[in-house]
Amino acid sequence: MNIGAIEAGGTKFVCAVADESGKITAKTTFPTEDPETTFQNVQRFFGDHQIHALGIGSFGPVDLDKSSNTYGSILNTPKTKWKNYDVLGRLKKDLQIPIFIDTDVNAAALAEYQYGAGRDVSSCMYITVGTGIGAGFVQNGKTYIGKSHPEMGHILVRQHASDQFAGNCPYHGNCLEGLASGPAIEKRYGKKGIELADAQHVWELEAFYLAQAIMNYFLILSPERVILGGGVMKQGQLYPLVRKKFLELVNDYVAVDDMETFIVAPELDDEQGIRGAMELVRSADNV
Repeated sequence: MNIGAIEAGGTKFVCAVADESGKITAKTTFPTEDPETTFQNVQRFFGDHQIHALGIGSFGPVDLDKSSNTYGSILNTPKTKWKNYDVLGRLKKDLQIPIFIDTDVNAAALAEYQYGAGRDVSSCMYITVGTGIGAGFVQNGKTYIGKSHPEMGHILVRQHASDQFAGNCPYHGNCLEGLASGPAIEKRYGKKGIELADAQHVWELEAFYLAQAIMNYFLILSPERVILGGGVMKQGQLYPLVRKKFLELVNDYVAVDDMETFIVAPELDDEQGIRGAMELVRSADNV
């Protein structure tokens, strides 16, 4: 039996079909437009493939409280056409199969836990630093949700004394996402991150904010591994800078055995989102 998967991002949707072994047999990508156009493309793709269940890792905020009347709906997103849109209900109506939904970052964390950089630990976080910032947490094969999913990209961090940037988040200004996402970097400096690769001060400041966030997550959740992905982390010089700043902030309060294996890059070649969506179906409780 085939499994379907959707990585539903704010910029693009990735849809895929895999066989029982997890091997991807078909895959497509298209832009995230208005919901009607986007789900017509979804239905067209899966209409050509017989699947028995579907997993979806969605951009958010998305309601994951199963007791809620809006379970499976996008909530207060800046993408106005998607605000309060019932993603889960639409997919169930169109496809008439069991569907399992989680956040895109939780799905990515689950895939890295099962098959990638977290496969040798019992708990890990996946943090994406790109158009936005989000984080997912997995422990013993289960993603963490709570009342709804955590919005870890919107935590408050201390602003560097030399940084006068007001922040780029439409809701919180200078939260983590407002200070350290890809659009925040571009708005602060007037150039995209890829054009600033040799500007050491840019990445020192970026590491300052990311390390604060990781320290907060570490002290609360105590993950065994932190996996940093997303477009901004294509700047590989960030990893040693983040490790160094994290150690300075923790200040020996809690021991970390090996920083080189604590804060790491993803291993799934940008397929962690779609593979994690499949894993939502393949996991024991969902089969």
